[in-house]
Amino acid sequence: MTTTAPPGVGALLREWRDRRRISQLELALRADSSARHISFIETGRSRPSQEMVLRLADHLDVPVRERNALLIAAGYAPHYPERAVGDPSMSALREGMERLLTGYEPYPALVLDGTYEVLAANRGIQALLEGVADHLLTPPLNAMRITLHPDGLAPRIRNLPEWRGHLLDQMDRQLALMRSSPLRELYDEVAGYPLPESGGRESATGGGHAPFALPMMIEHGGRVLSFISTIATFNTPMDVTVSELAIETFLPADPETAAALKGITLP
Repeated sequence: MTTTAPPGVGALLREWRDRRRISQLELALRADSSARHISFIETGRSRPSQEMVLRLADHLDVPVRERNALLIAAGYAPHYPERAVGDPSMSALREGMERLLTGYEPYPALVLDGTYEVLAANRGIQALLEGVADHLLTPPLNAMRITLHPDGLAPRIRNLPEWRGHLLDQMDRQLALMRSSPLRELYDEVAGYPLPESGGRESATGGGHAPFALPMMIEHGGRVLSFISTIATFNTPMDVTVSELAIETFLPADPETAAALKGITLP
């Protein structure tokens, strides 16, 4: 017997399939189904089981938050919990992240959510925030705003056009892989910030010596510090909040920066 799917689930699945540029046949082969069944689901002629929704979402690499949205659209309860980082059940997560951030000092490191809100940071990050306007340091802090706002770090970033382009490209890639109205609004906001008059116009990739990765070159204490950014996420997350967490660390890009950081007094 074929039942009718609640409005939305078929269209959502088709949207994700189009995003991933996968044909109905290819998705069917991956999910051990048939192209006919996938077509029936997408057109609303068949209601997928909860197991099928999760299986298709897995093969389409749908973000955890959106997997819950698919289940709700299909008439099922959400499968993945969404607990705040401060929830008692997240104590092991918090302790682990705190140990990681502290152990990385004096190098900067911070924890971000899916919209670049700063959930935790070490003293290495705090040492770089001198001169940032108070309105940007009022919780909730947002890393993109702090970095790109004319009242933030932007005037001190020597290769601002390069670093700004890198950050906007990073957000653009995220938006191509997931649906997030808050992230889209943040992108539109920070992309519209004017370049500060005092912002640097140097190129980190020009000259005779090319770095192994694009650094952020920032003025601090009368010298220029160069950092390479790395981002770590959690494997196979089973919670919406955890799926969107990112730990960003800043590695000294040259011996001069490493030496300078060891001499900085952390707050």
